[in-house]
Amino acid sequence: MSTNGSSDTLYRSEVAATNGTCCLKQRSVTASVISMTVGILSNGVALVILVKSYQRLRIKSKASFLLFASSLVVTDLLGHLINGSLVLYVYRFHRKWETFDPHGIVCSIFGACMVFYGLSPLLLSSAMAVERFIGVTKPIFHSTVLTSHHVKRLLGLTWLLAALVALLPMLVQRPYEVQSSRSWCFFHMEQPKDWLDVLLPLIFSVLGLLALLLSIVCNTLASCALLVGRLRNKQRCRGTSYHIEMICQLLAIMLVSCVCWGPLLVRNPPAANGESTRFRLLTTVRMATWNQILDPWVYILLRKAVLKKIFMLKPRLLQIQRCF
Repeated sequence: MSTNGSSDTLYRSEVAATNGTCCLKQRSVTASVISMTVGILSNGVALVILVKSYQRLRIKSKASFLLFASSLVVTDLLGHLINGSLVLYVYRFHRKWETFDPHGIVCSIFGACMVFYGLSPLLLSSAMAVERFIGVTKPIFHSTVLTSHHVKRLLGLTWLLAALVALLPMLVQRPYEVQSSRSWCFFHMEQPKDWLDVLLPLIFSVLGLLALLLSIVCNTLASCALLVGRLRNKQRCRGTSYHIEMICQLLAIMLVSCVCWGPLLVRNPPAANGESTRFRLLTTVRMATWNQILDPWVYILLRKAVLKKIFMLKPRLLQIQRCF
């Protein structure tokens, strides 16, 4: 009797563990599908808004900004589409990498896409902040030097830098690794074996943090310059409405990037490989993916028409509202 009771208890425990694993897998797949769908729809709506604004715009200064913004939204859109498709592909084969990816080709592509579509938005946001700082503080230089040709070249260099960082592990023969959750690939994030395991994620983190720092500095200086200019010329609102709109959008993008990417960029490779460490890593990665979902809502919500209504709510902001 006792043997049968122990066997029944063990069987029920195994069934419960199996059911729990299946439920956890189902929730992960559902979360990935929802994140991918919301990200694609959000970036699609934002892209339509930006393209329409670019087509009807006659202000050269804002045209450059909209070109940067459209490139950022397209990058986020492709990131959701490609990375989301890879996640679903992995779950389709029940995360058995040794079965569907014995040579590590899919993992290398997955890891490179994670790095490229993670670093590109940070670099583009910093480039947008620099462009807007020059547009606010040096308008003549901006209109004569930062032509559409130069902006497109800068965009190409930004994507090229992100691509080089993404391809660096393959170039130094230190390929991306399947992470502990077995649902994604990235740099070696556990106890480092040598200096390369430290250098590769360090390059990614340093570039990301420098991009965030540059965005903070340029956006702060541009906001201060715009505020000082408004205080000196209280009756002159002409030409400042689009500056206010773009600065508000950049500040929102900067805040979203700091909150979403900060935890992952400042994270050091752990000395231990426990479940809590794995869960924290997966949580920080999921937070970073939300950056690509929230970015387009900045352009959807912080448009001139919406900002007018916001400024009208506060009497002290009425003077700013008139500039729209």
